[in-house]
Amino acid sequence: MNREKSLKQAPERYILVVEDSDEDFNSFERVLKKHCELATPIKRCYDGDEALDFLNRKGSYADIALTSLPSLMVLDLNLPGTDGREVLSYIKQDDVLKIIPVVVFTTSSNPKDVKSCYQFGANSYLLKQMNIQKLKTSVCHCLNYWMDISVLPDTSLGD
Repeated sequence: MNREKSLKQAPERYILVVEDSDEDFNSFERVLKKHCELATPIKRCYDGDEALDFLNRKGSYADIALTSLPSLMVLDLNLPGTDGREVLSYIKQDDVLKIIPVVVFTTSSNPKDVKSCYQFGANSYLLKQMNIQKLKTSVCHCLNYWMDISVLPDTSLGD
């Protein structure tokens, strides 16, 4: 093995959360930091349009030097502008982005939403729990599975 390659740093691992509600994001972040025992950084986009710009390095993200795609995306469905369903569909049809595991995190328990998200390629569908204990349990189990148990693809960009 080439010594230079063996010294290359592992790609940055992070979770991209696409959530327009500050209250929901703050609850998610608090649970993640206090109860899930994960040291994975979080990046946030406030809506679907921003998420697509972030992933495609366009708009205000055109000059940002991203070294990797998210290791995991947590996606709300009901977003202003381009909603979560459209973001999910776009990601799972894009040859570069489709390797990102996407967890839909939403208040919608509508069976049509659940079915369509899985048809679009969602990897998991998680309900936002109003009960804090249920929220802790569901978020921690889900994120621990994806970040500690699953073998995730290399999402580094470039060589």
